[in-house]
Amino acid sequence: MGRARKAEFCKNEGCPSSQELYAFQNGDLSVDEGRGIRLHLRTCEFCTAEAEFYAHYPHQAAITEPDRIPEPLYELASALLKKDHDDLLMMDDVILN
Repeated sequence: MGRARKAEFCKNEGCPSSQELYAFQNGDLSVDEGRGIRLHLRTCEFCTAEAEFYAHYPHQAAITEPDRIPEPLYELASALLKKDHDDLLMMDDVILN
């Protein structure tokens, strides 16, 4: 006898994004968008668990985009990582001014 294949507990291509699930739990989606997510949650244990998490921990679960690093700091970090001494000398002007 063959073994039954166990379903994977993970997000798949057809799953709503974490941002969509968070918005769904906060009531920030349109009726149609919410309907689509409710239908999805009927068959996806992973998204159901994620949505429940957002319901229990709404403030800690807020999803934000990371801030962009300021350009001079990015250039300095790139120069340090590449060990490009000419770029580092140029960065002295930025840092000291």
